[in-house]
Amino acid sequence: MAHEPKLIFDVHLDLSYNALDFNRDLRWTQERIRRRELGMKDQVFRTRNTVCFPEMRRGRVGLCVATQIARSVDYFSRMPGWMSPEQARAHTMGQLAWYREMEACGEMVQIRSRGELDSHLAMWLAAPEEMPATAAAGGLPIGYVLSLEGADSIVTFKHLEQSYAEGLRALGPVHYGPGVYGMGTDAEGPLTPRGRELLREIERLGIILDVTHLCDESLRDALAHYSGPLWASHSNCRSLASWNRQFTDEQIKELIGRGCVFGMAFDAIMMVQGWTHMRSNPQDFNLTIEKICDHIDHICQLAGNSKHVGVGSDLDGGFGTEQTPLDLDSIADLGRIGGMLATRGYSTADI
Repeated sequence: MAHEPKLIFDVHLDLSYNALDFNRDLRWTQERIRRRELGMKDQVFRTRNTVCFPEMRRGRVGLCVATQIARSVDYFSRMPGWMSPEQARAHTMGQLAWYREMEACGEMVQIRSRGELDSHLAMWLAAPEEMPATAAAGGLPIGYVLSLEGADSIVTFKHLEQSYAEGLRALGPVHYGPGVYGMGTDAEGPLTPRGRELLREIERLGIILDVTHLCDESLRDALAHYSGPLWASHSNCRSLASWNRQFTDEQIKELIGRGCVFGMAFDAIMMVQGWTHMRSNPQDFNLTIEKICDHIDHICQLAGNSKHVGVGSDLDGGFGTEQTPLDLDSIADLGRIGGMLATRGYSTADI
């Protein structure tokens, strides 16, 4: 293919969540994972997984932002979550232990500094087009930058310092609903006083602020109290898929002015207007990867360049092919974006 990428950087994957909560060995092939899940009824996405290490290597997804995630909820909450920040912290530590095991067997390598990033990029860009599917067979390790999606598990700021020492380099203060540090998707309100303290601490440490999932008021609050680096790891355009989970054009322009990069998410509800969770299907909308290109192009037009948009697929974030484009069977299909953008007139440099 004319625009086959040598490397794709996916800015949002929930790898440890997928491996531990759904008991998937991501070293296996996609087919093997799907076969093992035949007959499982606990989740609608069983047998429909799109992410595993062999498929990441096949698609040249050699670098990602990989999350820890655990929500804390109060006694009366209907949302799933742990009954205390301490329990949430313990859960994220289990997720970190999984990443460490993947490092030990050569499947992954943690990226903590610019020097490590440059070395990893050079290794992948010099690698042959096809490589072994597994580390055991000689496949390159997949680099990951550690991120925390929702900060409820930061019990104290000493815990934050410990997480930074363990390689945490990006943090989103909230997830869905109300949180310890602010209000997330489908909730309303500003950051909590402790949330503003959190922003001061991550700015002091040099941790990237992930503005994904901040509700409108908490986003305004965050931008007023934080001046460090930020990104939106997996967020699309509200004008193309109306939901408070997305950003308005005015928010996008303000965030572009702060140097933000937006990672395009492949969850159907974030791609098209009118999707109903658990009821709609991709065929109803003729949902293809071209829809993501609409979101990419929209941000590029608002920015006047291609520097503020990338991929934050979220393809393993608790859904599968029942909720992804029809022409995407695995994460390896992210490489199709290049040709689609070329057809729209984007230059090789921009792609």
